[in-house]
Amino acid sequence: MMSFRISGLLAGLCGIGVLAATVVGHAQVVAGQAVANGAPVYRVDPFWPKPLPNRWSMQQVTGIHVDHMDHVWFLNRLQDVDPKEMAGEGDMPPALCCVRGPEVIELDQQGNVLNAWGGAGFHPKWPTALQTVIADTKGFVWISGTDAQDSIMKFTRDGKLVWDFEHRPPVEAGMMPENNQETGFLVNKGRFQLDEVANELYIIQQKRVVIYDASTGAYKRGWGGHGMPLSEISNAPIPGYKWTGGPPPEERNFVPDLHFVEISKDRRVYIGERGQNRIQVFTTEGKWLQDFYVSPNTPAQRGQCGGVTTVKGSPCGTIYKMAMSKDPQQKYMFVADGHNDVIWMVERQSGKTVGHLGGHGRLAGQLFFPNAVGTDSRGNVYTGEVRNSKRIQKFAPVLTNAR
Repeated sequence: MMSFRISGLLAGLCGIGVLAATVVGHAQVVAGQAVANGAPVYRVDPFWPKPLPNRWSMQQVTGIHVDHMDHVWFLNRLQDVDPKEMAGEGDMPPALCCVRGPEVIELDQQGNVLNAWGGAGFHPKWPTALQTVIADTKGFVWISGTDAQDSIMKFTRDGKLVWDFEHRPPVEAGMMPENNQETGFLVNKGRFQLDEVANELYIIQQKRVVIYDASTGAYKRGWGGHGMPLSEISNAPIPGYKWTGGPPPEERNFVPDLHFVEISKDRRVYIGERGQNRIQVFTTEGKWLQDFYVSPNTPAQRGQCGGVTTVKGSPCGTIYKMAMSKDPQQKYMFVADGHNDVIWMVERQSGKTVGHLGGHGRLAGQLFFPNAVGTDSRGNVYTGEVRNSKRIQKFAPVLTNAR
């Protein structure tokens, strides 16, 4: 079992050196922020966070959530630990570094670890493929994973289980054909959003979004691409396509994998499709409003990456995770793109892409397979990387002495 409460300790080193991250358009502007050529300037903080305590190794950062206190929660997923990253374990460890640490970690603005808990053995139903973490305003932390027997679990901030959403399928259901009409059990509950205003859980999987009561787990409603009823959603796979440098073919259905669902302050629902490089926008009742495309000419995730041998081995698709800026209008969306290794900046109302942060690489301020993104009330942007990059970074707005 892993359960820790820590004060004043330091968390994982993200790199050395400083890199200015600029964009070719407008982004969230905070008071006194430097602007170059009409675009705000960001600088990576190479000393945030600090080294994790207790020789914990940094692992895949599959989820980030910045709560109402500007504390940064992230998932330190242990699913793909390299043997060297746990070589310090046991009674006679063969190396000074390292050991497997907790899978849920809370950081303050200075990068100190405040809470850390979770992992194999922490709870009998602990998710094995962690994907989402959400810290609500009432003092609870919600997590989920993408394996069939993973579900959404609600904990206190220090790791005491409060509620389990359940809705786990029979074990054999993991191999069953796709069924977008089934609401009693869900094969994948890993990507979800908590709507505290309506006390609802939005879960995206297959070709739909389904909404449940966040207290009882009772099913309430759901819809497919462009607002189609569940009864009309096709259970057949979306055909692949041959990439020739352009966008994927138009498709009315949601195109898997669906990678995020976010709800804005003005009650719009944003659902990201990695298989289409698209974000669909809805009301909370499922009325379709508009489509946005993000780097649409990038090969999308359909079948074997669109059937393109020239990008074999690439993760494909531009839609991984999204976080909105925390200005009153939530003017911008920050979209993590694990194919191009950037964070796209998109105007929330128009859907126009105005710039990006990052770029391929392993130095501070560069990105390799970003799969998580978050923002805080001070204008900072946080990124998390997976595969063998395994780090979290903080991009801070550059400030001037503006009067």
